[in-house]
Amino acid sequence: MVAFTDADDLAGAEFVGVDLRGAWFRESDLSGVRIRGADLTGADLDGEIDGLRVNGVEVAPLVEAELDRRYPERAALGARDADSMRAGWTVLEAMWSPTMERVAAMAPGTVDVSVDGEWSFAQTLRHLVMATDAWLGSTILGKPDAYHPIGMPFSGWQRAADVVDLDATPTYQEVLRVRAQRVGMVRDFLATLTDERLGEQRATPPFARTSQAPLGECLRVIMIEEWHHHRFAVRDLDAIEASAS
Repeated sequence: MVAFTDADDLAGAEFVGVDLRGAWFRESDLSGVRIRGADLTGADLDGEIDGLRVNGVEVAPLVEAELDRRYPERAALGARDADSMRAGWTVLEAMWSPTMERVAAMAPGTVDVSVDGEWSFAQTLRHLVMATDAWLGSTILGKPDAYHPIGMPFSGWQRAADVVDLDATPTYQEVLRVRAQRVGMVRDFLATLTDERLGEQRATPPFARTSQAPLGECLRVIMIEEWHHHRFAVRDLDAIEASAS
């Protein structure tokens, strides 16, 4: 398999008669892509799909409605005032609880299993530590030492090594300890949050698309990360159990 990285600029390229069966696109910018006469049987798309049309039908509203039906806790992502955010965070914490119990009951080593090259369960929790540190600890609270070294950054952050240890190999118990601290940090901040503060502008992390964002949007990023990565984690746990049986 030929591998293209972010160093390979394929913007504007035209693929005609190319065999892409089994291809993987990870953290790639496919905005504005046009596909005609393609066979997408069995294709699996996951990402930002706003404006995507399939056979002339805009897909995003249909997907959003179905996700809301399947995952009632997803309503937390639409919180727009302090009370709703507090309630939403409580729902997200409750969402994770049975998953943590499920993992604890699975075979030893499950937390370190990767499915299709995705993050393991332990790595997912480490990424959520990093997300909380970036958007709450650093961006909102302005802590100079906001980042815990075991945080797991996404691969596109070129300067992540400045704030986390890319070679860290923490035990799962350490991951759980730091993760619990970060969850508590969000809960404690939300406990004193007022509606008046939601519009305060904050300088965003260096990997963000914009240089500033309202405080409320920064909190929503954390909540969005929590919901999406829980879904990914459950998907992979299902696959691990299926392969074991």
